[in-house]
Amino acid sequence: MTDETETREGPTRAGFVALIGEPNAGKSTLLNRMVGAKVSIVTHKVQTTRARIRGVAMEGSSQIVFVDTPGLFRPRRRLDRAMVAAAWGGAADADLVVLLIEAHRGMTEGVKAILDSLREKVGGRPVALAINKIDRVKAEALLALSKEMNEAFPFERTFMISAERGHGTKDLKEWLGERMPEGPWLYPEDQLADLPMRMIAAEMTREKLTLRLHQELPYELTVETEAWEERKDGSARVDQIIYVAREGHRGIVLGKGGETIKAVGQAARAELEEFMGRKVHLFLTVKVKENWLEDPERYGEMGLDYRDGA
Repeated sequence: MTDETETREGPTRAGFVALIGEPNAGKSTLLNRMVGAKVSIVTHKVQTTRARIRGVAMEGSSQIVFVDTPGLFRPRRRLDRAMVAAAWGGAADADLVVLLIEAHRGMTEGVKAILDSLREKVGGRPVALAINKIDRVKAEALLALSKEMNEAFPFERTFMISAERGHGTKDLKEWLGERMPEGPWLYPEDQLADLPMRMIAAEMTREKLTLRLHQELPYELTVETEAWEERKDGSARVDQIIYVAREGHRGIVLGKGGETIKAVGQAARAELEEFMGRKVHLFLTVKVKENWLEDPERYGEMGLDYRDGA
């Protein structure tokens, strides 16, 4: 009989890794690459990750729980401030932090601001640097950027990666696995994320809306899964509400003859069915809630603290 924290590959390990960086640095793409499934929404828009989504990845006998934080930026509204507070909170709670930067953008003002806050916010936690999108620059520029970053902050390791293509991500994952504290796994081996399916489903629909609407309604909408019914035939009926801040936004979400919401619903349903491996009946309703950006309950559903936005 073996100890529950032992496997054939040695002692089990488990811990939390926070991915931090500027908006659009590729944190969600890297999380999905590490986990091997889509658990965080990925769009061309910045600031799409609101809640601290946890993705669970296995690496040998190690379980790595990734905390995908909202991008760090200069906050203007209550929602922005709550998102930035959540990002730093995720970093402070983790065993290890990975700062992700874009190779072609280098050390931006935003990256400098993050470096200035790192020591204060993460204490003595180890921080690794991952330079992403390496296919966009030449080797000399990469080496110069790595040198500049490591002179600015004592990173434990530097990784050159392409989260989208997978280059270098295996080395990063193996290194993270080795650095996790010894202890029993925190989640079942086959569990990908600790978010309730209701929230994952809402995030999928919000991603499709973000992609479809482009610049029209950047962050003036949110999606809530109102009801989830398991049916006898193995399928699920999912009812969601899309909250918009103004009456005029309702028409934009619906589209001419309802074509926008129909396309969004079809795309979200297809992705949800693929994720769950079974049939899903998805029903979307658009409601106007003028002050949803000031509603504490909405913040709680997004994994944010309303008070952090003060």
